[in-house]
Amino acid sequence: MSEREREDRAGVAAQVHDVGRRRFVAGLGATAAIVSSGSLMRAASAQTTKLKVGVLLPRSGTQAFIGQSCQFGADIAPGIIKQMLGVDIELMNADTETNVDTARSRAERLIQEGANVLIGPFDSGAAAAIAQVAEQKGMPFVINIAAAPQITEQGYKFVFRNFPTAPELVRNGLSLIGDLFRATNTVPRKAVFMHVNDTFGQSMAKGIGAFMPRLTELPFKIVDTISYDPAAKDLTVEVAKAKATQADIVLLVCRLNDAIILRREMVKQRWHPMGVIGPGNPGMYENQFYQALGKLSEYCISNVPWYNPKAELTRLADAAFKKRFPKEKLMFHALNVGYTLESILVAADAFKRARTADAKTLTEAIRRTDIKSRMMLGGPIKFNAKGQVEGNLSACIQNQNMKPVVVLPENAAEAKPVFPWPDYKKA
Repeated sequence: MSEREREDRAGVAAQVHDVGRRRFVAGLGATAAIVSSGSLMRAASAQTTKLKVGVLLPRSGTQAFIGQSCQFGADIAPGIIKQMLGVDIELMNADTETNVDTARSRAERLIQEGANVLIGPFDSGAAAAIAQVAEQKGMPFVINIAAAPQITEQGYKFVFRNFPTAPELVRNGLSLIGDLFRATNTVPRKAVFMHVNDTFGQSMAKGIGAFMPRLTELPFKIVDTISYDPAAKDLTVEVAKAKATQADIVLLVCRLNDAIILRREMVKQRWHPMGVIGPGNPGMYENQFYQALGKLSEYCISNVPWYNPKAELTRLADAAFKKRFPKEKLMFHALNVGYTLESILVAADAFKRARTADAKTLTEAIRRTDIKSRMMLGGPIKFNAKGQVEGNLSACIQNQNMKPVVVLPENAAEAKPVFPWPDYKKA
């Protein structure tokens, strides 16, 4: 081989080596760009201008009607919050199917799919399960409705509740019962306590047991306690047992479906006590209760947290509700809509202040919440060290003319209470 050929081959080899080196360097640059892009994507996710809200509600199963009622509040929230705070909300809806295990798995899926905060789930058992997931994943969870006190007694750092605990519900509810008796000059002597045996019902039963001995101004004694499955299709035996006590009133902690079954069975067995009073539970003021029972729904009483009809947020909610659901009325969904809307408002308010969807930063912002202009009765939305809002108030709601009306306290009353029932002691 000549000297010239050897030089040409050496030059080609050098060129190939240089091209390979440039490609290698370019490859490193591309890899760095990919890594940088991933970091930027994560940063962009944390700095997003839209808050992704995972909404967990029982839109099917035994609590379907109430879950759907709560969903109304979630559906109108983005428009109201955009108007109030300028924050964009993306709802990520999930059906818990009135099942604790399903609630847990759906919460995990929402987090995997990119939710920035979890909202829901109405049911205390489901709330306890979701709280465990939220704590494990470091994801903020704002409970709209669920009363079991143990949920905020676990030392959780990512769980918040803007709803009264069962003891608060019971205390407020029993106090209003005393007010009802004074307002109507009635003195019932005996009560039968009937309650669902789920997590919520058991918590309420504990509250009743704790507070009744302290409230010496109440004239009645509980002569029997009867628990039952909220999914029961027949309450014949339970109602017969309650009727046999000859109680003046029924103190009832119920859900929706069982309340309908129980009321029908009372009529079937021709049992007409002075009245049925819920000390702090859903069911008897729900739209489906009226639709299913008609006139049989009349005069039932529910002492529950309620909305302030004079609040600005109530005005906005009512306008949005009428536009979105023209065939529905807010009054039939007031508690469910109000607390669901407020829970999303809590998340949006924190997001605006935090300027990021980073879970830890958003959680700390939620912890510093101080919302004074709210829809529901009570003081400002401020969380204590346990993540619980204190100072939510209740009103005495009675079914009159096929709708729920406030009858107590007097300064908020829309009508006077009717007690006892007009057909009291009817043969």
